[in-house]
Amino acid sequence: MTVRKGKKLSISIQEHMAIDVCPGPIRPIRTISAYFPRLSPTSEMGGSVGGRLLSPLLPGVMGGGGSLSLQSSLDTSVEINSSDSDDCTALGTLEFDLRYEQASCELHCTILRAKGLKPMDFNGLADPYVKLHLLPGACRANKLKTKIVRNTLNPVWNETLTYVGITEEDMHRKTLRLSVCDEDKLTHNEFIGESRVPLKRVKPDQTKHFHTCLEHPPPLPSPTAMGAALRGISCYLREWENEQLNSLEERGRLLLSLQFLTPGEGLCVGVQRCAHLAAMDVNGFSDPYVKTYLKPDTQKKSKHKTAVIKKTLNPEFNEEFFYEISLSELSNKTLEVTVWDYDLGRSNDFIGGVCLSCHSQGDAHRHWMECLKNKGQRVERWHVLTNELPRSYAGPSPSYPLPPKHY
Repeated sequence: MTVRKGKKLSISIQEHMAIDVCPGPIRPIRTISAYFPRLSPTSEMGGSVGGRLLSPLLPGVMGGGGSLSLQSSLDTSVEINSSDSDDCTALGTLEFDLRYEQASCELHCTILRAKGLKPMDFNGLADPYVKLHLLPGACRANKLKTKIVRNTLNPVWNETLTYVGITEEDMHRKTLRLSVCDEDKLTHNEFIGESRVPLKRVKPDQTKHFHTCLEHPPPLPSPTAMGAALRGISCYLREWENEQLNSLEERGRLLLSLQFLTPGEGLCVGVQRCAHLAAMDVNGFSDPYVKTYLKPDTQKKSKHKTAVIKKTLNPEFNEEFFYEISLSELSNKTLEVTVWDYDLGRSNDFIGGVCLSCHSQGDAHRHWMECLKNKGQRVERWHVLTNELPRSYAGPSPSYPLPPKHY
């Protein structure tokens, strides 16, 4: 086989199926396809993905069911599953940057552009936009959305969406889902493709660039293709997953400050702000306010309440409440903080809550212990609001129902 510089590569069937004939046992040699995945008779010596030249000798290029990963000096990654690359490239590619600011607990998602999107409209184009969710716990409270770019398969957004109150724990356990959708005014919006990025891949205070192929959502296991035992296990796992998602639904974030004051002994609780609250009203907003209790509260005198902030999902309160209590007594108490939506003329809606004590877990426990150990110092932390309040105190509050029991 002869390959001339600047000419297209032409391979005959005999050359593609060639074996090395020599004395002794017949030894099959590697075919051209082992070095050039998905090579067609009219393809060039090199290919390109996302505008980057792929060399046949590039380390990491594999044939068959292998994967391709490229990294530049900017830590740009192009990840393609070659066993399904035709399907992935048919959906299009998405380019974006992620940056986590550790000091401010902010995750900045800059959506740059998409290329080669799948046509969704009758005119052979689409009206694409990108929406973001944090997994697990995806809900309207943590959904962010870009603007819509009309009549294009190669949209450019250059738009930065910011999540506020993202903790280090979130960065280790959360995954960012970026879904590209097509807006349809007459019917429901259509899904084009998605990309998922574990946030643990993003280092603090460093911008990481991504260039990924859009994919279909991960398929659920089909019980019809399983035996009786596997079918039962599959149904159980689905029920368990749905139960976990429902019980751990996130309703937003709350920034709290705690300070144990000396002398005079007392706890100062600062309700700073909330972010990405769940919308409880038909107008897409809430009228949030915050209540705090220090329990057990036998005399029912520990309740404090902030002012109501109208029509917002990101209220700023900047209010402080003082509890006169000794350090020894405080170690046996639980601080209950709940966020509510005010409704005139009917009962208020519970948005979410968090409990801080020596018996709580995660960020709530760390925040409480830092306050007890660092007397006189003001300690601030973001907390995730959930739709169910943990049972970490002696008696339940009568103002909302108890969470269901799980056996």
